[in-house]
Amino acid sequence: MARPRADLPDAAAIRALIDGEGRLALRVIPGARVELLDLAAGHLIAKVRAKAQDGKANAAVIALVARGLGVAPSRLTLLKGASGRDKLLGVAQAGS
Repeated sequence: MARPRADLPDAAAIRALIDGEGRLALRVIPGARVELLDLAAGHLIAKVRAKAQDGKANAAVIALVARGLGVAPSRLTLLKGASGRDKLLGVAQAGS
């Protein structure tokens, strides 16, 4: 049985959460049953199936957020939170 596609909000709504320095804060829930991005009270929440082992959840979060923004995963960098649930991603601007 095929896995359902991740539930993603509008890319413009996610971009609105990126600060002036190109940083995006989010909370991660690893080991979830479904993958999704959720906007709750002005915060981004990422649920990923991957477990928090050997950086698998971090890689899954970057891939999911990149898909939500409509950019390549290489345009995102994990700035803070490699071992925690609260993360800060750097988002490279187009043309940089």
